[in-house]
Amino acid sequence: MTSSKKVSPVTTAAEKPRRRGASTAEGVPPVVAYSFFPGCSLHSTAREYHDSVVFSLAALGVDLQEVDDWNCCGATALSSTGTLLSYVLPARVLALAQEAGRPLAVACNSCFVTLNRANAVLDGQSEWRERVENALRAIGRTVQGATEIRHTLSILREDVGLKRLRQAVQRPLYGLRVAPYYGCQFSRPRYADANPELPVEMDEVLEAIGADVVRYDRKTKCCGGALMTTKEDVVLQLNEQLLREAQAQGAELIAVCCPMCQMNLDAYQGKINNRFGTRYNTPIVYYSQLVGFALGLSEESMGFSRGFVPATRHLRRYA
Repeated sequence: MTSSKKVSPVTTAAEKPRRRGASTAEGVPPVVAYSFFPGCSLHSTAREYHDSVVFSLAALGVDLQEVDDWNCCGATALSSTGTLLSYVLPARVLALAQEAGRPLAVACNSCFVTLNRANAVLDGQSEWRERVENALRAIGRTVQGATEIRHTLSILREDVGLKRLRQAVQRPLYGLRVAPYYGCQFSRPRYADANPELPVEMDEVLEAIGADVVRYDRKTKCCGGALMTTKEDVVLQLNEQLLREAQAQGAELIAVCCPMCQMNLDAYQGKINNRFGTRYNTPIVYYSQLVGFALGLSEESMGFSRGFVPATRHLRRYA
């Protein structure tokens, strides 16, 4: 299934990009332009992640141009049902990005891993490379070697830079205690520059906007992902441990960079409380929502009201 229509995010006129493909804010010199692969979650259940990434990076001069006619990458689950298809779907996205002539920006951790997995096949001598290339040729596409793939969190920290980010802050989030949760995919050593055991990219970004980043030793532990649909008891236990650690460290919020992690931790707190006799009421927000809010963008445009556990009570003191 492909998508050629970009769903317009809910935002104010002042925050809306001027046009598709020219999303940097007025008066902000562009840092770099990227093709942007949103993936399925950012166009559906994680709209707040999409909007906050696009608008916060635009305010900092990063031009994200959505890939035309993108398709689902298959995520990490598809490889268990069909190896060739699990390579061809993301390879088509890589082909589209190469045709646009720009590196590819990705916000979803699962998409990030899946696209990099296909990238490695197309850049190596795997037995699957020829089969993937033949499948692409059958639909009129080609890929020439590896595609540069960047996570939007890394773009924010490295391309924009912490100094530029600090200078752009209009609402420093002083006193807001945040636990940074990366999940198990962001820092997988084969695909990322981050330390696989102790990534610090989100920590540094949150500190740059004034937040108090708490020590969070479970920052790379798995939330259980899609196993919530088949092994609910196991996943509820994993997420209870994540919430317990954040609470023990005095965190008011947990910041994430993965739609699946956000959904598990946010949507199932009620079940967790019923199962374990706890009273968790911790908002789970995307790091980009906090960045956009700190840059002066509105709570509404950053989608804070979309969470099952509202974060607005923690943001009123900065309004």
